[in-house]
Amino acid sequence: MKGIVFSEFMDLVEEKFGLETMDEIIESSNLASGGSYTAVGTYPHGEMVTLLGRLSEVTKVPAEKLLNAFGHHLFKTFHRNYPAFFTDVKHPFDLLEQIDNHIHVEVKKLYPDAELPRFETTREGETLIMIYRSERKMADLAIGLIEAAAAHYQEDLKIETEMLKVDGSEVKFKLS
Repeated sequence: MKGIVFSEFMDLVEEKFGLETMDEIIESSNLASGGSYTAVGTYPHGEMVTLLGRLSEVTKVPAEKLLNAFGHHLFKTFHRNYPAFFTDVKHPFDLLEQIDNHIHVEVKKLYPDAELPRFETTREGETLIMIYRSERKMADLAIGLIEAAAAHYQEDLKIETEMLKVDGSEVKFKLS
């Protein structure tokens, strides 16, 4: 997992729960990296799972809610740091349809070793169907990103989810 994801997670933790909480989850997690991340580094996904689980324990906030909040945070970061992805986009569906065929292509140019989730999208009238696939099983993060995109474009989206694989590695989102 790319270091930028870890760095942004730490920013979220510090912003929402304080530096003391961030230090506590890092110190109590026994991470191979020691909890020191660079944006361009690559780190084991297991470290994110450990940090997320530890944050959930310390704050008593369910991991799903934390991942969702992280999705909202990441959207703001992406919008600030990568404005070209948002140029001429007028609706969240237009942005979401670009993830695999444009945005992730550009991400791979910057980070060839990045292991990105896959999103298959199809429109059915006024509805966008997204199939999320990732061995990392972080659909709640994707939902947070989708919600943040809807808020950014001032669209009121209804999001329905359906687990296509019981382990969470494949989830269908129906956005209307």
